[in-house]
Amino acid sequence: MKSSHPQVIAVDGYSSCGKSTFAKLIARELGYIYIDSGAMYRAVALYALRNGLADNDSVMKDPLVKILDRIRIRFMQSTETGNQEMWLNGENVEKLIRGIEVSNIVSKISQIEKVREKMVRLQREMGRNGCVVMDGRDIGSTVFPGAALKIFMTADPEVRARRRFKELVEKGMPVDLEDVLRNIEMRDHEDETREVSPLRMASDAVLLDNSNMTIEDQMTWFREKWKQLKYLNES
Repeated sequence: MKSSHPQVIAVDGYSSCGKSTFAKLIARELGYIYIDSGAMYRAVALYALRNGLADNDSVMKDPLVKILDRIRIRFMQSTETGNQEMWLNGENVEKLIRGIEVSNIVSKISQIEKVREKMVRLQREMGRNGCVVMDGRDIGSTVFPGAALKIFMTADPEVRARRRFKELVEKGMPVDLEDVLRNIEMRDHEDETREVSPLRMASDAVLLDNSNMTIEDQMTWFREKWKQLKYLNES
């Protein structure tokens, strides 16, 4: 069956699997636009924290839903790095949304149906013209079920925790490895069990377990899958 979105690549999977790094490299190689859908939920989480609508344990769902229209998020290309960065209500919050405080509640934010509806609508609009690599939790299963290639990434939780810990330390953030691991395990559970669009591998996705793979290994794997897909489409 022909893909209804032949120029969209969906990269889904568990937190801290390196989806963003992988998706960015794919986009760069193909000349596609990279969109980090998780950053969108993180921006909403940051807004909720700043406005007293969330803490480490809970989110005030109904008050947040009432003010969703006040939340304006967009990606803008950095003049320094060339990367797409998240802007929230006119402020660059790319670094702020990556902290552990936001990470602790982003899964709770993503469980709110009205939030997901708004984010999915925005994501589909961003991918409307194709030539997009989008990563997240439900891109292949919900946002773009007709994507040309759906990749589902996973890795051992302890491997993911070490990767995430290293990333945060390199950014100068004070973190504890055990806290990072607990956060990852909590997010896995919440993502898998939420009522709205739970984390699951689409039936036509290809699985990539990168527990013991370098990024070069992963790109070699991708090139082979992309070559196979192009061959099938041309035959």
